[in-house]
Amino acid sequence: MTDNSRTNRPLQIAGRPASQWLSARAADLTARVIARLVDESPVYRALPREEVDGEIAEIVHRNMELFATLVFERRAAYDSELVEQRNSAARRAEEGVPLEAVLHAYHLGIGMSSQDLFAAAQPGDMRDVQVLLTMVLDFLRRLTIAVSAAYLEERQIMESQENSGRRSLMSALVAGDPLDAVVHRTGLRLAPHYLALTLAIGENADERGSGVSGTVASRRKLRRLQGQLDRITGEPALTVIDSGGGTALIPCSASPPDWDELRATIERVRVVIGADMWVAGVVAAPGEVPDAVTLTADIVALVGRAGRPPGLYRLQDVLLEYQLSRPSAAHRELATLLDPLVGKPELMQTLETYVANGLNRRATAAALDVHANTVDYRMRRVAELIGRTPSDPADLPHIGAALVARRALG
Repeated sequence: MTDNSRTNRPLQIAGRPASQWLSARAADLTARVIARLVDESPVYRALPREEVDGEIAEIVHRNMELFATLVFERRAAYDSELVEQRNSAARRAEEGVPLEAVLHAYHLGIGMSSQDLFAAAQPGDMRDVQVLLTMVLDFLRRLTIAVSAAYLEERQIMESQENSGRRSLMSALVAGDPLDAVVHRTGLRLAPHYLALTLAIGENADERGSGVSGTVASRRKLRRLQGQLDRITGEPALTVIDSGGGTALIPCSASPPDWDELRATIERVRVVIGADMWVAGVVAAPGEVPDAVTLTADIVALVGRAGRPPGLYRLQDVLLEYQLSRPSAAHRELATLLDPLVGKPELMQTLETYVANGLNRRATAAALDVHANTVDYRMRRVAELIGRTPSDPADLPHIGAALVARRALG
């Protein structure tokens, strides 16, 4: 037999054309594939039975018939022959069926067909088996590419629309705009309350490193951050955040959150993204969100200027500093109390550290990496210059207020 005659003759298994065998077995194989799919996959078990026995079974049967045609004609599938499979994948994406479940169905159908087809193969069929196996792998590859591309394209469109809706709702909430029209247009529902968070975020090791693209590192950090924020209440967070920080509105119930638990969560988030975070939070009804965002932004700015450690802050944590930082007629007068220290940065830094460490000279010395006697000397010089003694209970409130006022005035 010539090579040409081998190419033109039908591919056979056990003396029977493989294409005929596939066509004859298509209906029975489809029923078996569907039964096994429902038995093995909770995803397909949860779908309406009429959908499984209808559209999904039709796609399985179509694949069987198409592969029989390809075997008969000894060729690869054309893109135009995979349109229905792509459309079906897009519908599964719309329904929220995971991509792995969609691909599992195709792999299961092709695998069971191949198993039955090759079960009767004899030693003399080896050449045809090799050709058929190559065709099976090629068909599966083309199906996987077509189905995955259609699925991911549909998910991208859906996520784009969903993200656009979230951004619109976020903007309306923060701006205090009427919400009814936005809710109607986006299909999103308003939460009873929102946990409003303002975040200031430091760089992580990847962003500082020279071996990793800064853009890639920042995006990875933001993806991790978004995922962690979504887990706080189990609801997707509305966010406007870049690598340096931003604002998040997390849907929550009317009951106040457990702030100690939330502090622990923020610490876990810090570990996950590998960067320090200064976060301020307050719970607000939808109409109160603009004031809540303004308040949390002020708190984050305040703890940043004060050199507070990373973590979660509420207004209760900074009541005095917040009140003293509000504009008033006494602001500038308080700030001028420390004018004699201008041009003497070592004295100003030592005073700030001394007050921040509760007037503990040893802790201040350790923080500044100087001897404790140096702290004592500098505090005596501060007292001489400003006319007030930090260790005097009568003078300390004025000095603390003056430090806050200077920070507020920049």
